[in-house]
Amino acid sequence: MLKKIGNLIIKNKFIFTKSNLFILFVLLLAAVLRFVVITKVPPSLNWDEVSHGYNAYSILKTGKDEWGIAFPTIFRAYGDYKLPLYIYLTAISETFFGLTTLAIRLPSVLAGVATVIFTYLLTKKLFNEKTALISSLLVAVEPWSFFLSRGAFEANLSLALIVSGFYFFVEGLNKPKFLPISALLLGLSVWTYNSARIFVPLLTIVYILIYKDQLLKLRIKSKKYITYSLLVLFFFLVPMFYQLANTTGQARYSKVAIIDEGAVAQINESRALSKYSSAVSRIIYNKGTYFISQFSKNYFSHFSLDFLALKGGSHYQFSVPDHGLIYTINIVFSLLGLLWLLKSRSKESFFVLMWLFLSPIPASLTREAPHVLRAITMLPIPMIITALGFVFLLGRLKEKKISQSMTTIIYLGILFVFAENYLTLYFENYPKKYSWSWQYGYKEAVNYAKENYGNYDKIIMTKKYGEPHEFVLFFMSWEPEKYMNDENLIRFAQSDWFWVDRFDKFYFINDWEIPKKKGVFVLESKKEVVDCTGKIKCLLITSPGNFPEGWENLKTINFLDGAPAFEIYEN
Repeated sequence: MLKKIGNLIIKNKFIFTKSNLFILFVLLLAAVLRFVVITKVPPSLNWDEVSHGYNAYSILKTGKDEWGIAFPTIFRAYGDYKLPLYIYLTAISETFFGLTTLAIRLPSVLAGVATVIFTYLLTKKLFNEKTALISSLLVAVEPWSFFLSRGAFEANLSLALIVSGFYFFVEGLNKPKFLPISALLLGLSVWTYNSARIFVPLLTIVYILIYKDQLLKLRIKSKKYITYSLLVLFFFLVPMFYQLANTTGQARYSKVAIIDEGAVAQINESRALSKYSSAVSRIIYNKGTYFISQFSKNYFSHFSLDFLALKGGSHYQFSVPDHGLIYTINIVFSLLGLLWLLKSRSKESFFVLMWLFLSPIPASLTREAPHVLRAITMLPIPMIITALGFVFLLGRLKEKKISQSMTTIIYLGILFVFAENYLTLYFENYPKKYSWSWQYGYKEAVNYAKENYGNYDKIIMTKKYGEPHEFVLFFMSWEPEKYMNDENLIRFAQSDWFWVDRFDKFYFINDWEIPKKKGVFVLESKKEVVDCTGKIKCLLITSPGNFPEGWENLKTINFLDGAPAFEIYEN
């Protein structure tokens, strides 16, 4: 048996080729960078992560989400709606690792490694081995892909499904048996993250148009695989379009759409200040022209040097502030690669270009642009283009008899310096400076309440840092059935948001409504007054300096930079 295995290895020359050793190194590097201190950096779970985690826990325990809906296809979270796949995968992860940070982030970490693998396979299939090796290395170490692989981001899982899905689509042109796998992966991607619901159908249509001749031949030779693929896509896409046709499916977009009340007010102001007649002003300033203007601005912002190489995004949870998403050393190679693609005129080049140009569309339809997370469908194309540019340069150097090996070593050395600098920022500086953006301190505050639960009649928490009830449920591992059936549960809808004011003995109150003199708290829902006078023993977890007179300070919880996050008082 061992002899047969040895002969097989030797025959395929797997271990003995430099390229295979290199890709194994890249995969190991990608895994290490994504797994190392994953429970500590990012510095804490944010509200989206704990919402994922607790709903997964609820599914695992009861088969229902926190709202009591059995196996939902969309999860209602406070004022947002989450697509289901990441949460269901988290439920599987929690069966092994419990209600922990590792369990919640593990699907994204594994997805990040998978993206590296399938970037290599896809690029090798489209172009060549050398380009594939470099592009996979860049996906492993570039800030954009690295950062989003370490948090529980549904978008990152969706990206892995998209890249692997299109790899099997390309592979399926020669081996039709892979087409149903492609359909499955791409179908799952649209049930993972909203950007995929726009991008995947668009790129799929483009791909079919590019390779229509090959696909038409397959329709004759491999009709059954085409049929299977269409059935799989039908299974995933029809329910998606049905969901998008109702208010639940549209809920997320309605909160981030370009056209909102602010846009309407801006249009009316432009009309009022216009020097033209009323009729002309209405032609110039309206929802249509406003949308086109904003969309165009948003779209091109994703290709700006500031966004890609210098400053990155504006959301502290999606990238290191004031640091680009790709290393500046790669800008020149990206331009070379782009020029090569434009000159190539091959089907493969056109496919990559269309991927690049279509990918910012979902993010551009929203108000906040450029957006690191919503534009994740751009990956791994910048890395592939960079690799193409570098390989093109190596070809030119070869013609001039300049050492390709030495050039590659120098490039990798410089890349290492850039990566080391970024990783130092990410692992050391970023957690300390921006722990507040990850709602640091909730775990410590809830643990204090948990340890002292029996000592108080009522426990009050500020809403300042967002959705405190989710953190209480998560860090106390609150039994989902008990929560769903809690007679004290107070939920209410306001401003297109779902709020929780109370469950059990926990009360949640707006920071500005915490009284300064008397221990009487009025809930935002107005459904209950929390009276902490007399013999009622209350614990207050609040923002710094915000407490009624006479209450005793028990503990201060600081952000990692030393600034106070929470103060804990009792009456």
